[in-house]
Amino acid sequence: MEMSAISRKVGTMVLMGVPAIVGGGIIYFIFGNFTALIVYEVLLAFTSLGFISK
Repeated sequence: MEMSAISRKVGTMVLMGVPAIVGGGIIYFIFGNFTALIVYEVLLAFTSLGFISK
């Protein structure tokens, strides 16, 4: 695997950290419980893994 491919995947993971933090706060504020927050974070994790696996 090339170094540019690795750095691109790491960059994608860092970029997905922003919606995890900001979106997680918004989801918790709207729904007020951790169940919705965990569901959101798991869906976001699967989405980011899908992008990284390409």
